[in-house]
Amino acid sequence: MKQRIASIIIMLALSSAMNAQEVKPFNDGDKIAFVGNSITEAGFYEANIWLYYMTRFPEKRIKIFNKGVGGNVASQINYRLEDDVLVEKPNVVLITFGMNDSKYMEYMNAVPSAKAVNAIVNESRIGFEGIEAKLKQVPNVRKIIMSSSPYDDGMEKQKSDEHILFGKVATMEKITDFQKAIAKENNWEFLDIMHPMMEINQQQQKIDPKYTLTGSDRIHPGEEGHFIMAYLFLKAQGFAGKPIADVEIDSKSKKVLKEVNSNISSLTFNQNGLSFDYLAKSLPFPIDTIEHRWLNPDKQSNALKVIPFIKEMNQEVLKINKLKSGLYNLAIDNRMIGVFTAEQLQTGVNLANYPNTPQYLQATNVMYLNRQRKETEDQLRQYDWLKFNFLKEKGLLYKDDMATLDTLHKQAKKDWAVASKMANYEYSRFPEVRAMWKDNMDILTDKIYSINKPIKRQVRLELLNITN
Repeated sequence: MKQRIASIIIMLALSSAMNAQEVKPFNDGDKIAFVGNSITEAGFYEANIWLYYMTRFPEKRIKIFNKGVGGNVASQINYRLEDDVLVEKPNVVLITFGMNDSKYMEYMNAVPSAKAVNAIVNESRIGFEGIEAKLKQVPNVRKIIMSSSPYDDGMEKQKSDEHILFGKVATMEKITDFQKAIAKENNWEFLDIMHPMMEINQQQQKIDPKYTLTGSDRIHPGEEGHFIMAYLFLKAQGFAGKPIADVEIDSKSKKVLKEVNSNISSLTFNQNGLSFDYLAKSLPFPIDTIEHRWLNPDKQSNALKVIPFIKEMNQEVLKINKLKSGLYNLAIDNRMIGVFTAEQLQTGVNLANYPNTPQYLQATNVMYLNRQRKETEDQLRQYDWLKFNFLKEKGLLYKDDMATLDTLHKQAKKDWAVASKMANYEYSRFPEVRAMWKDNMDILTDKIYSINKPIKRQVRLELLNITN
């Protein structure tokens, strides 16, 4: 009961927090760059947003670039904006920052003074003003500013905690304030994901003090947090309440009463049930139930406990009115999906809750291909991390020779972040390897858009003859 009440409170809070926010949907042919720090570099929220478009709008082909670099603040995003982002010629650029800009060491001993906080915020703002100036030079590019996801100072103290950075959230809120103000001044779109995510953390921590949308470091969202970030973005784009399909058939009049985003044909009745051909114009969004992130075991599916994604954005409803009482076997393309009562069918069955439907399995194939695409892009981002966090300032950008390799090996001995990228750099330094990865991403994307088109399915509903 407590879990249910908390979920209702969260839904109301999210609804209130998101009502005033609007991000225009993407259009066919859009090339969208998501630019940020390590949270963006992780790539999960962008991949989920793209997966939603792949399944919900199979005829609308877009391209999303992961342009996150771990550790970045606004000034570092400005530093690489031309070479890393605008070089791809996107027509939509989303900029997000704030986690690193709000700093860390300054909170170790005490909450910093108002003067110190203002200096931190001003430093971030100056960095952002450089980005602002460059974005104004590309008037045909649509601009979106998104707040950072939150630092979680409310989770119960963990064994791994040396310090909880009290005061950091307040600094992040000031950064969010100027992001919103500058976006408004320029008539750019703005999205605050920090406060809705904080609402979820705060409500869930009343039930479980160890709950968090971030990992144990209180900074980096896991798969659950990334999925919630994607949900908040899609909600701001206006997709809540838009069904995959919504079908209603009246068995008494033998007529189709509703076929939203779908087409029903060859409707046939017999004494034991009915059958029809069903063509939805979208696929269900497949929910991943597997742990993927090292040291952060939360799963994407965990998010469904705290956000109304299924209710708002993943409804594939089949409703059959006035059936004879009894149990009915539902089959799609001769695959048994489940057994339902006449009352359940009268209320409506959400087929998106059944991962054994042919259309859900089709969407799952899209999901795994998209994950392969993402993992290939991750390899490129590791190379780009070294480019912009080390090689560029050393005058070694694109040299990638043995002398550069030796320099990096020396740095890796005293820098764990560089060390973590060295295995990748051993082969990513070759342009042919990077070109192959890009080709593979294109091949995977082409494959996705060749298999994501909904297929006409045969649906059969049959009354079960149950004898004692």
